[in-house]
Amino acid sequence: MPSFIDRVVLHVSGGDGGNGCTSIHREKYKPLAGPDGGDGGHGGDVVLVVDPRVTTLLTYRRSPHRSAGSGTPGMGGWRRGSDGEDLVLPVPEGTVVKDSEGRLIADLVGAGASVVVAAGGAGGRGNFSLASSRRRAPGFHLLGEPGQVRDVVLELKTIADVALVGYPSAGKSSLVAALSAARPKIADYPFTTLAPNLGVVEAGETRYTIADVPGLIPGASRGRGLGLEFLRHIERCAVIVHVLDCATLEPGRDPLSDLDTIEAELAAYAARLAQEEDDQALTGRVPLMERPRVVVLNKIDVPEAAELADFVRSDIEDRGLPVFEVSAAAHTGLRALSFALAGLVARARSTGPAAEDADRAGAHRPVIRPPAVGRRGKEPLAEVRLIRHPREGGVYQVLGDRPERWVRQTDFTNDEAVGYLADRLAAGGVEDELVAAGAHAGDAVLIGPVDGGVLFTWEPTMTTGAELLGARGTDARLENRRRRTNAERRVQYHARMDAKEAARQELRDEAVAGLWTDAAGYSDDEDGA
Repeated sequence: MPSFIDRVVLHVSGGDGGNGCTSIHREKYKPLAGPDGGDGGHGGDVVLVVDPRVTTLLTYRRSPHRSAGSGTPGMGGWRRGSDGEDLVLPVPEGTVVKDSEGRLIADLVGAGASVVVAAGGAGGRGNFSLASSRRRAPGFHLLGEPGQVRDVVLELKTIADVALVGYPSAGKSSLVAALSAARPKIADYPFTTLAPNLGVVEAGETRYTIADVPGLIPGASRGRGLGLEFLRHIERCAVIVHVLDCATLEPGRDPLSDLDTIEAELAAYAARLAQEEDDQALTGRVPLMERPRVVVLNKIDVPEAAELADFVRSDIEDRGLPVFEVSAAAHTGLRALSFALAGLVARARSTGPAAEDADRAGAHRPVIRPPAVGRRGKEPLAEVRLIRHPREGGVYQVLGDRPERWVRQTDFTNDEAVGYLADRLAAGGVEDELVAAGAHAGDAVLIGPVDGGVLFTWEPTMTTGAELLGARGTDARLENRRRRTNAERRVQYHARMDAKEAARQELRDEAVAGLWTDAAGYSDDEDGA
């Protein structure tokens, strides 16, 4: 029997984008045919897709590290690199995806529902794509962006219309087996059920699913027993059924106290749910403690249990809860229970989010107009603030998606690429933001986070143009073209002369000390002839 795993931590990484290519087209009778370097391919994404055939997360428990394919670099001859292959991971329906900090990413419900959990990096542009009227033959390319790396938490929450809750050995699994074709493991010892069991029930024209949640004990909402591990499986149900054991032999237990205990645990667990998980406006589901309740008094085939059921029935009905006396072993009272649950499920479906969407199908649909791309003056490109760097002291930090992406794409070993980055930052208004923040020439500027960002000394960008562009791969603005003054030339000349005289004097001192002799008077003959 395969293991049931309903929570795993997945380490995913998108594919890296391929680098662009720097190439000049070579053709006979066309000595300067222009750049032909192609763009790099994009990295693949890691995508979670709901597959009805998958019922457990066991596969990801055994191999939690998953990576998508990387893009290949661009090539000459206007050839673009190939894109990395997406990694599609099938997950069961009802999987909730959260990040490492517990924030909700997606709630996957319905076959084919998908979400990208790790985006692939964009491919770098080749020098053909970077050519312009001012930069006709760029001697550089842009680097591919690295893929997104993150840890995500997958939690499986069973999707069922009816959830059975109660103490261990209350007869929940037997009731599921009696109402449906499911055959869960049944035994007379506590905690027999270690995984939720699903069954399909047909009552007239209504078909609904029923889930058997493992037994709950006092303190389940705080992690005692198996309750905290499986209480999440009742979050999506429309009806909660309390299965009370009327034939228990444990001291201090009776149907009324069992009902109060389980209700207290449900209330404590509902209080722990995040707002986005229990908010009716966001999820479309009724809050957990406001959903319809049904009480089932089980095991009435035992004479003492039947008498106890008749005794507590009126007390439970006074609370406004419908009560059904059944026996899962003897199949007594099951038909009335199944039709009553079918009515509650049909009522819940008629008022659920699916019905509301159907009612609004013919209504006026709102028109969503995304903002125009490239519009300036609406919001700043980056945020600039003065921070305290652990090593550099006061540093102006630049934060923004586009400036950080430009830095990741820059090859800092190429002067022309660095100059292109400076032009992009200046055109995007980053330098204006630095001036507004109080930065001056020579101040330290950090683009990106403290860990992993690029730190450099800021110098206001000069006006660029074709006259400032030199050989491919160079930028005249980054070269030191300052001429020496006559005084500097004189000082450097005297320094060289003094160094030469010091070297001659050292040789003279060594000759006087006898460390070496003149080679002109040296001979190999023993007599000196």
